[in-house]
Amino acid sequence: MTLITDGAQGEAARAARPTPPLRLRPTMLSDLDFVISVEEDPANRPFITPWERTQHEGAVRFPDFRHFIIEAGERWPSAGFVILQGCRNPHRSVELKRLVLQPKGQGLGRGCVRLLADMAFRDLGAHRFWLDVKSRNVRAQQLYRSEGFVEEGRLRESVRTDDGYDTLIVMSLLEAEHRALQRARAGGASVT
Repeated sequence: MTLITDGAQGEAARAARPTPPLRLRPTMLSDLDFVISVEEDPANRPFITPWERTQHEGAVRFPDFRHFIIEAGERWPSAGFVILQGCRNPHRSVELKRLVLQPKGQGLGRGCVRLLADMAFRDLGAHRFWLDVKSRNVRAQQLYRSEGFVEEGRLRESVRTDDGYDTLIVMSLLEAEHRALQRARAGGASVT
């Protein structure tokens, strides 16, 4: 699958655009039909490895996870969902396990990444906030880089897909890097 993007200029324009108001609310078991439907959406499926319902149930219940529904005002009362893992990690390394949105190109992804980074460092006491992203998900990679994430390495052809294999790219943001980004943004700097 080829993902068409509008390059660095388009990414810079998206970074400068104000993000819609977002709220994360804890996922309830009654939300799991929505969660599963978002994962099974053909627009999302190439970029994630869907979970079984029981895996989501476990993530809702297990204290090492945080499972949230993303709300974006009246227009998108349920815009997607997010899963954090490692919330009790003794090494203070929190993983952004899953971020899936239904509305695309509205700035919700950027807003969510910023909200989640703040949560990881401020509320969960993380030293490192990390994720893996499929190599075919170019748009997400651009977003993560523009939000300060650094590529740590690649797990080559580690995920089986319908048309072969995909590579996972491991990226992270450290606490000191996050603080520097926040200071730059507060000072009015354009950080992309």
